[in-house]
Amino acid sequence: MPKTVTPLTVQDCKNAAPGSKAFDGGGLYLEVARSGSRYWYLKYRHNGAERRMGIGPFPAIALPAARTARDEAKAHLRAGRDPQQQQRVVVASNQTAAANTYEAIARELHQLNPLTWQDAHREKWLAMQERHLFARIGSLPVTQITAPILLAPLRVVEQQGKHETATSLRQYASQTLRYAVQTGRAERDVSIDLRGAIRAPIQRSYGAVTDVEKLPELIRAVHAYHGRSITREALWLSALLFQRPGNLRGLQWDWVSFSKHVIVIPSAEMKRTLRAKVQGKPHEVPLSSQAVDCLQRLKNLSGGGKYVFPSERTGERPMSDGTVNSALRRLGYSKEEMTAHGFRAMARTVLAEHHDIPESVLEELLGHGKPGPLGSAYDRTTWTRQRKEAMQAWGDFLDGFVTMPAKKATAKVVRLAGRAA
Repeated sequence: MPKTVTPLTVQDCKNAAPGSKAFDGGGLYLEVARSGSRYWYLKYRHNGAERRMGIGPFPAIALPAARTARDEAKAHLRAGRDPQQQQRVVVASNQTAAANTYEAIARELHQLNPLTWQDAHREKWLAMQERHLFARIGSLPVTQITAPILLAPLRVVEQQGKHETATSLRQYASQTLRYAVQTGRAERDVSIDLRGAIRAPIQRSYGAVTDVEKLPELIRAVHAYHGRSITREALWLSALLFQRPGNLRGLQWDWVSFSKHVIVIPSAEMKRTLRAKVQGKPHEVPLSSQAVDCLQRLKNLSGGGKYVFPSERTGERPMSDGTVNSALRRLGYSKEEMTAHGFRAMARTVLAEHHDIPESVLEELLGHGKPGPLGSAYDRTTWTRQRKEAMQAWGDFLDGFVTMPAKKATAKVVRLAGRAA
């Protein structure tokens, strides 16, 4: 006759002596180690063999929960299934589900960096998702994310008036979901269904001084800047070279050739497609005598490190991307009037309108790609001589506002404006 087991109480579980076993019935028992730790087990038979399945520690797994686990295991046995095997399936499914959440996949994509994003973009990509998406949809398996579920956090950002941020987040979510599709963890990128659902940001041109009559005031203000010397030189070199702000602040001494009067920016550092970054040529920026003098002064200020414009905190990174814009604000220029990026529009406009520099030469100076579907496949002109002449003419032009009296500088630009008209 089977031995009758008296069901355990919570107090029985707590009082069980080290090295003993306390049985609850139906094969469930609490095993107490000599250290005093307690763990639930279930003893059962399957296919004629006696087996043991761990349920979990006590008191983390309370007595009622342990009994529920026992009853579920018995149900599996009645259906001819091994409960321990079913337990492994559940654990594996939970692990898979955890690895297939939106946040897990986004972080995996960020870590692998298959799109070879540059560091600044990678940091922004993850930080924006952490701030706006992970808290709301990060724990969801990607298979459960629908267009309305993704739209909800984007709407929150949009209602704050951050239309550019909302648009960027939809793009980042699309990249994450496409990666999930590519790795077999989702069927499709549901962000495609949100096209048109988010209000597109109003595209505004960067603030730029393009009126030639206002140039002398800007250049004189740059040279009168009373902040850090390295910031003043950054303003001046921005005007002389009119390259993208990211390329300027990330400028490295290895790219500068004083003997050849040129800066050679690697293709991978340029704003290009991934294919163009890999296959494209470096961008060569001819240096006027004024630019060479500026770089020589910077050599004395920061020549011991990697960057021409090192961070004020550490020379291991370039200066902040807001340094030049902040300096322009200190000079009294609002973001609608002048920006770091505005030096490009300023040079492009004035050189075309008042110096008769051909568009093809200007586009090459700006580092823009060749127009047309074939791009540079056939058009491989570099306009080396013309670019050198244009840069020197630009350097002389700007330098003239510094060296000549204010009245003569004003008269000079008035003549130029009249000639253009």
